Amino acid sequence: MRRVIWRFCWISILVFAFLAWVLWTNATVMMETIPIVSSRIPPAFSGYRIVQVSDLHNAVFGKENRQLIDLLAKADPDCIVLTGDLVDCHHTNIEAALDFVKNASRIAPMYYVSGNHEAYLDLASDQYQLLKAGLKQYGVTILENEAIALSNSQSASFDQAALNPENSSDVCDQVLLIGLSDPGFIRNRSNASNGLSNGQIIQSALDSLAIPETSYSIVLAHHPELFETYVENQMDLVLSGHAHGGQFRLPFVGGIYAPNQGFLPQYDAGLYTREQTNMVVSRGIGNSEIPLRFNNQPEIVLIVLSNPNMN
Repeated sequence: MRRVIWRFCWISILVFAFLAWVLWTNATVMMETIPIVSSRIPPAFSGYRIVQVSDLHNAVFGKENRQLIDLLAKADPDCIVLTGDLVDCHHTNIEAALDFVKNASRIAPMYYVSGNHEAYLDLASDQYQLLKAGLKQYGVTILENEAIALSNSQSASFDQAALNPENSSDVCDQVLLIGLSDPGFIRNRSNASNGLSNGQIIQSALDSLAIPETSYSIVLAHHPELFETYVENQMDLVLSGHAHGGQFRLPFVGGIYAPNQGFLPQYDAGLYTREQTNMVVSRGIGNSEIPLRFNNQPEIVLIVLSNPNMN
C-alpha cells in the first residue's frame, strides 16, 4: 500500500511539474538572437539591430505588457518591425494592440506590415482603419507594398576604407526596407485577383517595386511559405511570422501544424538560407484559434546584421 501511495505521489509531482512548465512557457516571452552575416551589408549597418515582433494577436504579458516592453528595451534595437497579426480578428482588441505600440514606439522607430488577421478585419469591418490611424498617431511607419531606405545614426562613424578591399566588391550602397501587405488585402479590393495565388500576388508587388541589385533588401512579409518567391527575386533578408512555430513542437520533429503549410510545416521557426536569401521565421507571441502552445515559448527575435569584411 505504501508503495502505491509513493507512486501516486511521484506521478502527481511529475504531472504538476509538467503542467507548471507548460503554463510558464505560455506566460513568458523569450528573446531569440539571430546573426545575419553578409558581405552585401553596407558597412554603416554592420552591427545594426532589428527586433521583430510578430503575431501578437492582442496578447498581453504583465500589466501594460510590461514584460514584453522590458524585453524590447533590453534588446537595445535600432528599429522594431511588426510582421503582421498585431490584432486577432476573432477577438479584436484595438486598444490593447495600440497600448503596446505606444510604449514600444518610445524605444526605437517602428515599421509595420499587415497579416491575414488584419486582412480579415479589413473585409468585415472598419476596425483595421482604426488600427492604422492609431499606428500613425504613435509614429509607426506602415508599409503597404512599399520600399523605403533605412538610415542609421552610426553611418557617419563608418568609413568605406574599413572594409577589406579584397572582398568588398559586392557591398551594397543602401539598405531598403520593403513591406509587403498581406495578399488578402488585394483580394478584398480587386475581383481580378481572386484567381491568383498568394505567391502570384506577392510577385506582382515585388515587380512593381523594381528593387535595385545594389541595395541590401530587408523584406517584411507575413507569409513564410512563399520562401521560393523571395529567393527567386533575390531578396537578401526576409522577416516573417504566421506559422506560430507550428503551435505544438516536438523534439527532432519541429512544429506540428502551420497555416498555409499544413502538418509538419517546412518553414515554422528560425533561420532558412538559400542562395543569397536568408529568411527568419518568428514563432510569434500570441495565439489565435488554438489558445495554448506546447514546447513553443512566445518570442521576439533580435536580428543583428554583420559584414564579415569589416576590419
